[in-house]
Amino acid sequence: MRETAVVVIPFLGTALGAAMVFFMRQRMNAGLEKLLLGFASGVMIAASVWSLLIPAIDLCTERGKNSWFPASLGFLLGMGFLLLLDSLVPHIHLESGGREGVGSRMKKTTMLVMAVTLHNLPEGMAVGVTLAGAMMEETGITLAGAFALAIGIAIQNFPEGAIISMPLRNAGNSRKKSFWCGFLSGIVEPAGAVCTLLLAKQVVPVLPYLLAFAAGAMIYVVVEELIPESQAEPHSNIGTVGVAVGFVLMMILDVALS
Repeated sequence: MRETAVVVIPFLGTALGAAMVFFMRQRMNAGLEKLLLGFASGVMIAASVWSLLIPAIDLCTERGKNSWFPASLGFLLGMGFLLLLDSLVPHIHLESGGREGVGSRMKKTTMLVMAVTLHNLPEGMAVGVTLAGAMMEETGITLAGAFALAIGIAIQNFPEGAIISMPLRNAGNSRKKSFWCGFLSGIVEPAGAVCTLLLAKQVVPVLPYLLAFAAGAMIYVVVEELIPESQAEPHSNIGTVGVAVGFVLMMILDVALS
């Protein structure tokens, strides 16, 4: 039951955020959007370090193995995997409006959802692999730590759900359709979590690699999408403030609940 909650919590954050389209009438304030994007960046950076990379290094150290190689290789593979998906999957970002990935005749709405889905996949993987570590013996990863990661991702998913549904509503889509687009973009999180959980449990020796892989995938999203959008013109320091707040909050959650 507790394991199921860990998998579902991040998705609930996205769904609740998308539901804001039923309560907000106007486009989200640009400054607030930058703050929230920065906040999401801070949460993901801290989660990548405290919840994924450090446990991967500690796990190798406890097993008497080279502590830096699995973390380094896994991190680079995670970055490369998201780079590959970003290059192949047709999608479009809200701010730039430019189409990315292979050529496609998909509707703009569908491509917007694909962009957010790419963003959410690493988060689901991170939750799944951390939960797998918590369910194994002698990994040093606790269920409380998995909960901390899930709660942190859910907190930053809430504004992200609103950031996807509100612009779709302002573009002329109905509130119901805008909500469902935001809602469906989060489905990949529990799906990715379950797939990664099953893989990690079957192949225990690769757990450090999977932890670092998830970290690399999340950092790719931060560097490629979140930080550039939070710093887009007109320039403002509000996005930087959001990064600081998100980073510290996730760090506190991980240390206090682990």
